[in-house]
Amino acid sequence: MSYAVLPGAPDSPVLLHVPHSARGIPAGVRAGIVLDDAALERELDHITDAHTAEIAAAAAELAGLTPWRFVNRLSRLVVDPERFPDEREEMLAVGMGAVYTRTTHGQVLRRADGDPEPLVERYFRPYARAMADAVADRLAATGRAVIVDVHSYPAKALPYELHGAGPRPPVCLGTDSFHTPPELLTAAREAFAGIGETGLDSPFAGTYVPLEFYGRDPRVAALMVEIRRDTYMTEPGGPAGPGLGRLAEALARLVDAVPR
Repeated sequence: MSYAVLPGAPDSPVLLHVPHSARGIPAGVRAGIVLDDAALERELDHITDAHTAEIAAAAAELAGLTPWRFVNRLSRLVVDPERFPDEREEMLAVGMGAVYTRTTHGQVLRRADGDPEPLVERYFRPYARAMADAVADRLAATGRAVIVDVHSYPAKALPYELHGAGPRPPVCLGTDSFHTPPELLTAAREAFAGIGETGLDSPFAGTYVPLEFYGRDPRVAALMVEIRRDTYMTEPGGPAGPGLGRLAEALARLVDAVPR
């Protein structure tokens, strides 16, 4: 299976979503990528949110009430589950819709005239359905769902970034006017205060909510946590350092701050 749903406490509304931490690419998908092996490894170093699954796992261990986790087991170079699967996606402008055709540095990743639909059907839609089911499960169990997206981003902007000229704080919080309540944002600012400056919607903005709930169900709250990679690892694609533990503690504080 291309994703894992890792159970938490039955009465926890929190779902830690980790969509971009993996590097795995099935052989059939690899065949459609035009980069040679060395170039692909370099691209994975740049595009992968390395060690974010470990941060989420450690936070789950530390939290007083264990959150649920939804973890992508495949690279975002297979499909990016957080993109809109249609023309609403602004990253199409740089070849990074649900199925990427360009790299972080603008090189050809796949032929632009290829049909993305087989990858969307095999990987994107099942992932989206499973994530929607996980949210629905939390709603049924607790009456609400709180999605915390766990991401990372490079200290220096990469060419693909559409909004890379703005601030790049140690922690960027992505918000949505409908799904991010003020109390969740306040809790996140307090939880990550010890890491350094906490910014808002720069260099990355917004949150991920399954489309069947997006803009419709206020019981679904969401926040994106974007961690600058130099706070916990060697860039690009290198090992994690002691900062990982501090970030896990901060994320656990955020989980525990969500009212039960």
